[in-house]
Amino acid sequence: MGLTLEVIRERLHAHRPEAVTDPGARQAAVALILMPTVDDMEVLFIRRSHHPGDPWSGQMALPGGRRDPGDRSRLQTSIREAEEETGISLVSESLLGQLDDYTPRTPVLPQIVIRPFVFGLAAVPVLKPSGEVAYHRWVSLTTLRAAATTVELEIAGKPAKVPAFVLGQDVVWGLTERIIKPFIDLLH
Repeated sequence: MGLTLEVIRERLHAHRPEAVTDPGARQAAVALILMPTVDDMEVLFIRRSHHPGDPWSGQMALPGGRRDPGDRSRLQTSIREAEEETGISLVSESLLGQLDDYTPRTPVLPQIVIRPFVFGLAAVPVLKPSGEVAYHRWVSLTTLRAAATTVELEIAGKPAKVPAFVLGQDVVWGLTERIIKPFIDLLH
């Protein structure tokens, strides 16, 4: 059986996501948006625009952000943030499931708990990136699997070797890599 949105929904339904409970942390959510192609599945990545004071400024990421007081849930946060950043209007019917919660490992980053929600689209959406997004790109799961490696980066002023996906000039690392890697593993 090939990898379809329904197969991904079934695998995510069988997965029991680990929730992180940290009353002192802010809540956030991201949208891992999938789109089937003829023989693969593609994931939407954005490159965040450079903004002073944003610890994730300029990085490759999944659309998402912090939960607003008006958001009823982190699912709503992921839907709202995806629309604000990319112009994609996600609907609850496109929700395939959710992944484990994540927190930053670097102590200089904000205390935050991020919940990834996985969405599947039937067709290529029209993207209207906001000023928060420098650009976007779709990357196939096959390309991501082949791009897994380790890179040396400077983190908090010190060199560090970190797992990453190297996609030409784009490097997906940190929280986004930590979300994508187990998702790919779950599918195989």
